[in-house]
Amino acid sequence: MAKEAPTGTKPFSLFEWMLAGRYLRTRRREGFVSVIAGFSFLGIMLGVATLIVVLSVMNGFRKELLDKIVGINGHIFVAPIERPLTDYPEVAARIAAVPGVKRAIPLVEGQAFGSSQYNGSGVLVRGIRGNDLRQIEHIADNIRQGSLDKFDEGEGVVIGRRLAEALSIQAGDTLTLITPRGAATPFGTAPRVKGYPVKAVFEIGMSEFDSTFVFMPLTEAQNYFNRQGDVQLIEVYLNDADKVDQARVAIEEAAGRPILMTDWRQRNRTFFGALEVERNVMFLILTLIVLVAALNIISGLIMLVKDKSSDIAILRTMGATRGAVMRIFLITGASIGIVGTLAGFGLGLLLALNVEHIRDFISRLTNTNLFPAELYFLSRLPADVNPTEVATILIMAMVLSLLATLYPSWRAAKLDPVEALRYG
Repeated sequence: MAKEAPTGTKPFSLFEWMLAGRYLRTRRREGFVSVIAGFSFLGIMLGVATLIVVLSVMNGFRKELLDKIVGINGHIFVAPIERPLTDYPEVAARIAAVPGVKRAIPLVEGQAFGSSQYNGSGVLVRGIRGNDLRQIEHIADNIRQGSLDKFDEGEGVVIGRRLAEALSIQAGDTLTLITPRGAATPFGTAPRVKGYPVKAVFEIGMSEFDSTFVFMPLTEAQNYFNRQGDVQLIEVYLNDADKVDQARVAIEEAAGRPILMTDWRQRNRTFFGALEVERNVMFLILTLIVLVAALNIISGLIMLVKDKSSDIAILRTMGATRGAVMRIFLITGASIGIVGTLAGFGLGLLLALNVEHIRDFISRLTNTNLFPAELYFLSRLPADVNPTEVATILIMAMVLSLLATLYPSWRAAKLDPVEALRYG
């Protein structure tokens, strides 16, 4: 007895791909179904691209802020307890020798009013040794006017570019500093007013620092703020900003005296916490775009199944299995989602890598400032594409697209040929 030939096709055979491709092509009678499929494709593409661009910009924003805030302010802050920090050279040297510590910088800080003959502004004065200032890359590598040579000699100061612009001064001009805590007199404490030549102008690209910071030689700052040979704190820079906890114990032992330690996470907890919450919320909101596009795939496929009910009945009577019919519509719907995801990946990557050029072009086209540094802290729009996040977005979009095709495909496979021919 001869063996009966199988009637079904191999899973995902050329026949199934061919039919799925025909259903994807636009035909006049099925124009509305094709419009829904087109909008589904656009929705997934734009949703994936938007997710990539927004998360990349937020990652870049966080990275730039962390790099600049921590890079100029240090990672761990050592303050004295019980007695003034007059032995700061020895303490700083011992802390700098701790494994994992890049440098330890003694500082004197104080607020003052900076003025010129044209304008005035509040400033934060930092007293620092010249060698230490030259080791801060964000300052030393971004000098726009003047130089840091012979910083400790004389009474020159180093200021930010935005402060220089606000006061209409440049390297070589005089900056007048005024503080209420001056010399003690029989009539009370008199304000201290003193002029300092501007030795250099820096620009690190963060408006808060460029418009506020004034760096002064340490000995001069001690005299100006009435410090009796001591400093307020020692800033510790680590090789890895995330290894704060491991370094704290070793730094406390190396200090050799009672100290109070804080780190960059404690000082900026609210700020970076808000950024993280905003990033997570934006991810959830933008995921809804992809979800809505996936729901459009469901509606488009259901309408396609209804329109092709007679074709399904003919295929079933010709020997096509339920599995073959399900796979045909699965390929049809999944193709929209997968191709849309890949197109969104390409578009999102293109936009994320050129976001600053796009911002600059739109700003010049509309004659507006789309990214004011005074509001967003940074002078340029940063973007940092995270491969892990991009892969997560792509997988999520593809999974949603595949899940969206299951019900319409199952409905097509369950369609009864007799009923389909009768009402198709």
